[in-house]
Amino acid sequence: MKYIRLIIIPIIAVVIGFTISCERDDICPESTPTTPRLIIDLYDNDNQENQKNVFNLVVIGIDNDFILSGYEFTTADDLVLPLKTDANTTRYRLVKDASINDNGTPNDPDDDFIEGNIDIITINYSREDVYVSRACGYKTIFDNITLNIEADGDNWLLSTQDLTDNEPITNEDATHFNMFH
Repeated sequence: MKYIRLIIIPIIAVVIGFTISCERDDICPESTPTTPRLIIDLYDNDNQENQKNVFNLVVIGIDNDFILSGYEFTTADDLVLPLKTDANTTRYRLVKDASINDNGTPNDPDDDFIEGNIDIITINYSREDVYVSRACGYKTIFDNITLNIEADGDNWLLSTQDLTDNEPITNEDATHFNMFH
């Protein structure tokens, strides 16, 4: 009997310990706000009350030369741009009336490049990582955001308007900047 108690009591303790330490799977709900992207509406410079489309638009990240998904030869009157969470600056090339130049070699796509009217925007900000939950981890909030258009003598983007009133960008519920072209 003593022998059975010596075996059963530790087994029961181990089973209870595993049962107490088991937790449900944590899944971050899609409705949970995560790191927000920068929202920019594009307006007609001549009639600044009207949004205006940009045709054959391509948006390219400068530091890694990737074409932003959803912005490959598209028509848009707004932009939803991700910002870097590991740096205080993000830069994009916005190409209006973009086309692919095959560099005289139509059968070799390796030397193709995009041409059109290219404007470069630089977005500067400070970052703060905020804990959301164990399942969702952290999100980044952006503060002190400035958006600059680099002058190149042939700009199609003419000016910007900050709509954040120096408030941090914590969500994607509203437009953060207007750009006029």
